[in-house]
Amino acid sequence: MRDACGVFGVYAPGIEVSQLIFDGLFALQHRGQESAGMAVSDDEEIFVSKDMGLVTSAFDARKLAALQGSLGIGHVRYSTQGESTWQNAQPVYRANGRAGFALGHNGNLTNVAALEVEEGMLAGVMTSDSDLIAELVAKEFDGDEDAPSDALETALVKVLPRLEGAFSLALLDAQHVIGVRDPNGYRPLCLGRLEGTDGGFVIASESPALDIVGASFVREIQPGEMVVIDGDGVRSSFPFPEVRVESHLCIFEFVYFARPDSRLFGKEVHAARRRMGAQLAAESPVEADLVMGVPDSGVPAAEGFAERSGIPFGHGLVKNRYIGRTFIAPTVQARLDAVRRKFNPLPESIAGKRLVVVDDSIVRGPTASQLVRMLREAGAAEVHLRISSPPFAWPCFYGIDTPDRGELLAAQVPVEEIAAYLGADSVAYLSLDGLHRAIGVERGFCSACLTGEYPTPVTLREKVPSRT
Repeated sequence: MRDACGVFGVYAPGIEVSQLIFDGLFALQHRGQESAGMAVSDDEEIFVSKDMGLVTSAFDARKLAALQGSLGIGHVRYSTQGESTWQNAQPVYRANGRAGFALGHNGNLTNVAALEVEEGMLAGVMTSDSDLIAELVAKEFDGDEDAPSDALETALVKVLPRLEGAFSLALLDAQHVIGVRDPNGYRPLCLGRLEGTDGGFVIASESPALDIVGASFVREIQPGEMVVIDGDGVRSSFPFPEVRVESHLCIFEFVYFARPDSRLFGKEVHAARRRMGAQLAAESPVEADLVMGVPDSGVPAAEGFAERSGIPFGHGLVKNRYIGRTFIAPTVQARLDAVRRKFNPLPESIAGKRLVVVDDSIVRGPTASQLVRMLREAGAAEVHLRISSPPFAWPCFYGIDTPDRGELLAAQVPVEEIAAYLGADSVAYLSLDGLHRAIGVERGFCSACLTGEYPTPVTLREKVPSRT
């Protein structure tokens, strides 16, 4: 699966921030590997640079030196079903008035068609959700030299209540960095204080991006909150008062997407993943000789499973870290070939042994079936799959790249038949209650992909085409 993007913003008086943004984006690289970009302001002009590829490909010392200013934002992108092109790389920039503004977006809008109709736009003219948001803000934004200093903030107050779906935003005008989180809080966003500066602050999709730039964690930005950072510090407001609801953070941030060293809801993600494995061992025990995780996301849960079950933990697969994600290959055969390129078994570790193979999820199924086949060919006596989340049976409309429901394995094959379908000796999933127990938070999540209970109205005919 792919999550749609990471955002970063920094206000640091007296400091050139381009290197800080580079470091912050590097810490968020796992959230987006298709393109990277940043926008920097020197208090008068905004300079934008973006390119396809990883952060280290998009920026070098020459480009960073040209991006001069003490405030800026950055973005790493993974499209969901939209095109991966330079045009869709972010931040999006609008040259309104003296300096204009730049915007980076993580998430997916669910009312794109309705907004296009309201604005009299031809469907598809805006090439991304982010482009549409920027266009709406631009229509309300007065960027002239004599405009009030809070012109961008005022424009956002008018536009944000019209947006539906998932959106964590980082915005920049000549003198302000702004962070916004949608009223459901689907995507994470946090605030940090930049140490060693006079009034320096950072916003980021995940807390490790604060650590890497020397910022201390202040708090998570609340669902429905807008924070504005400028020379007067940080001020907070809630431009969605009539629609504020409890948090619906995507539960897969804990299961898979977030870095293991991130903190969400005050919980360390790595420790939560170990507890998922321990809970899974309690719910679905099996007699075996070795517990192994599918690298990398399955390893913490496998460690927890081994500790709880008393079965030795070991490594049975080597991962080629230079291979892209197998989920996005265009055909079943291409995905199967990609799995063989990405993973290679360790025969001396697994030959003749009964294996518990722990992974975070099963989406379509080809990756899991290919792994089972590879382990058997390497001599495994038994292969028991244990999944540290419930069955993934419903598409996501809030910024995760999952296919139509007709392509989801758990939506098409009864759970009791999945083991035979994949060629495994057994398959068991963690219960939803067990997942909440392992995280240590009972409420505040969106788990629609597991339950089909969506926080907002959606159309289930097919997955909403994403253009983020």
